[in-house]
Amino acid sequence: MATTNVRDLGDVQLLEFLATERDRLFKLRFQLATGQLENSARIARTKRDIARALTELRAREITAAEAVEPADGGAS
Repeated sequence: MATTNVRDLGDVQLLEFLATERDRLFKLRFQLATGQLENSARIARTKRDIARALTELRAREITAAEAVEPADGGAS
């Protein structure tokens, strides 16, 4: 999935996408271990999709935390 598509997802959909991709990675690793995997590049692509989703989640967390901080930059 492209980065722009990950950014367009809502929070719930992004978490669902992440869970789906993690499950897919598990299954791909299992296929690799049993010798049933035909295209090993799918593992790397799935890892990248997981990383994109995690990066977007973290960016949203940072944005939300910055919105909560006081306007004076947190100085007491």
